[in-house]
Amino acid sequence: MSDFMGPRYLLANDTAVRLYNACKDLPIIDYHCHLSPKEIYEDREFSDIGEMFLGGDHYKWRLMRCHGIDEKYITGDASWGEKFQKYAEALATAAGNPLYHWTHMELRLFFGIDTVLNGETAGSIRERANAVIREKHLSPRKLITGANVEYLSTTDDPADTLEYHKLIAADKSFATTVTPAFRPDALLSIRKPGYTDYIARLSAAAELTISDFAALKQAVSKRLDYFCSLGCRFTDVGIEGFPSSIGTEEEAAAAFAAALKGKEISDEAYDRFLGYCFVWLAGEYKKHDLVMQWHLGAKRNASTRLFHLLGADCGGDCVGDPVPVKDVCAVLDRCEQENSLPKTILYSLSGMACPALAAASGSFRGVICGAAWWFCDHKRGIIEQIENIAEVSDLSKFLGMLTDSRSFLSYARHDYFRRIFASVIGQWIEDGEFVDDENALKLVAGVYHDNLKNYLK
Repeated sequence: MSDFMGPRYLLANDTAVRLYNACKDLPIIDYHCHLSPKEIYEDREFSDIGEMFLGGDHYKWRLMRCHGIDEKYITGDASWGEKFQKYAEALATAAGNPLYHWTHMELRLFFGIDTVLNGETAGSIRERANAVIREKHLSPRKLITGANVEYLSTTDDPADTLEYHKLIAADKSFATTVTPAFRPDALLSIRKPGYTDYIARLSAAAELTISDFAALKQAVSKRLDYFCSLGCRFTDVGIEGFPSSIGTEEEAAAAFAAALKGKEISDEAYDRFLGYCFVWLAGEYKKHDLVMQWHLGAKRNASTRLFHLLGADCGGDCVGDPVPVKDVCAVLDRCEQENSLPKTILYSLSGMACPALAAASGSFRGVICGAAWWFCDHKRGIIEQIENIAEVSDLSKFLGMLTDSRSFLSYARHDYFRRIFASVIGQWIEDGEFVDDENALKLVAGVYHDNLKNYLK
């Protein structure tokens, strides 16, 4: 029997061990995350491991809710010690959940603690971890540097000032490159309450009055210029749903005008607005030499109760209906026909859609499938994503792992991914399905780090 999370953890054979050890120290390029640039800049020292673990990690919150823990101990007014205790109790029986592995990897990487976390050990582990926090003055930058992060891209709204990005860029004492990513979810959400207030914010940021769709397009172009001036290379969209039709500019303008007047917008009008905007934004991204990312298949704010209690991004989202691949291909095809298709990364929460999306990516130059995302980010999901891409696409161009996280501790998850990837390749070699030569090592190093460097050239 293997030791719990020993040196060969997740590494299936000697070849996997060799491949992993040869490449494990390559720096991390985190091209999609939700870390706060304000927190990175201010670099406030943490005070408690409970805060570090549970201050904003909705993955951990979801596990606690599944375990039946009262919200008081999740996002409520309980102390950090009480919250950490309750999380430890929930974790103890979470067999098969990646959090069981991630949590212990976080304890080892950042605190040097290899004791198993459960209800009985939570108190002593908290004491030891808090002592490490005080001794090493652990802070966001310390964690980023300690995890060997070379580059990270945050997620930012077009109306954001990006003031902290400017301050970080001016601070030469911090080696990690931190850049904004352009995410226009709020801009596209014309049926949500408060949309006119959002447009007022965007008008102020772009320094022009957005009174019609033409002005909106001008504002977006200006904001993209501004984002690019601060190193932006990525865009993203993660709204619920995906357009099943592509409207005309006139239809998009009419829907936007209705939104500015607070009028009701039909499902069909909204769908055609989205379709037009997806194609228009793709063209803007290509002009600015940006990578376009689509996150597909999420059901946002499934619990109205939880949304009213805590707002968005609190762990109340789930897997939605699979996005029809034909609709994805239709938008990509229109972009390609109009010579407006930028480099594109596709993510799906539907495991069933991943093989089809991987196959579709081969029909469009510069389109690839991204990492196993969110509810697919576990051992089986990662292996399936690797196999899907390998079987119908080109695994050697795969961009590897990203955190998609609000927690500064989540860089431990990169080691989780790296071990699984090395194990898959190592098993293929052991089974005589792939040659054990320099190409195997190049493949692993590429997926860990090098591919993204080449992709951005």
